[in-house]
Amino acid sequence: MADDYDLPKGELMKGKKGLVMGVANSNSIAWGIASQLAAQGAEMAFSYQGENLERRVRPLAESIGVKHMIPADVTDDASMDAAFAEIEKVFGTLDFVVHSIAFADKDELKGSFVENTTRQGFLTAMNVSAFSFVDVARRASKLMPNGGAMVSMTYLGAERVIPNYNTMGVAKAALEAATRYIARDLGPAGIRVNAISAGAMRTLSLAGISGGRSMISQGRAFSALKQDTTMEGVAGCALWLLSDLGRSTTGEVVHVDAGFHMIGLPEGFGEG
Repeated sequence: MADDYDLPKGELMKGKKGLVMGVANSNSIAWGIASQLAAQGAEMAFSYQGENLERRVRPLAESIGVKHMIPADVTDDASMDAAFAEIEKVFGTLDFVVHSIAFADKDELKGSFVENTTRQGFLTAMNVSAFSFVDVARRASKLMPNGGAMVSMTYLGAERVIPNYNTMGVAKAALEAATRYIARDLGPAGIRVNAISAGAMRTLSLAGISGGRSMISQGRAFSALKQDTTMEGVAGCALWLLSDLGRSTTGEVVHVDAGFHMIGLPEGFGEG
């Protein structure tokens, strides 16, 4: 469980309470971040959608001392009203939020963006992947009277064209812009809002993209470090942004991808 990753123990998050959204299984980025936060003393609640996901995630939650599993459908206002009422009931106030939720129709994550994107598919991707963070930020900020921190998860496809990422890339671009606007609005209340742009990793989200698996090997080959993006690296970045170590950082998109994002052309390109 938490020991699956090489996570240092400490007290950087001792006394802090937060909500983690998007834990799907032991390979999900949200789980890696939650494990790191737990190792540093954080108290957390996990949100989930549907009984099947609850059954899968509850053993993970219990393994790191998470006592509160809260149902939340980010596309339904009544569900979100109930979820945040429950969060306020069990915690009173919040110190941090991790938003790791995204969705796009699998049929639209392949081939031509222009030809395969439907109106409903586009709106659904924007609703779940981008607007949900705006909604969560509005609700969570009301439970942060003493300031706090929020982190969303994005990917390089928001900035550059990635084969088959399509609608999700546009939704992630909206998420990144939303992150900056939220940071501007909530800054006076001492609430910091940032995004982590993680490299390709073996998650359920990657499995849903046509050719997604090859993105990992190509990312390693083209990266500055010639390494895979690690869960420890992403979790460590989240710890920095959510703890007091990140107190002067807001409105940023932080790349954690072994330097893949900065490479224009790989070494040896065009030779031979």
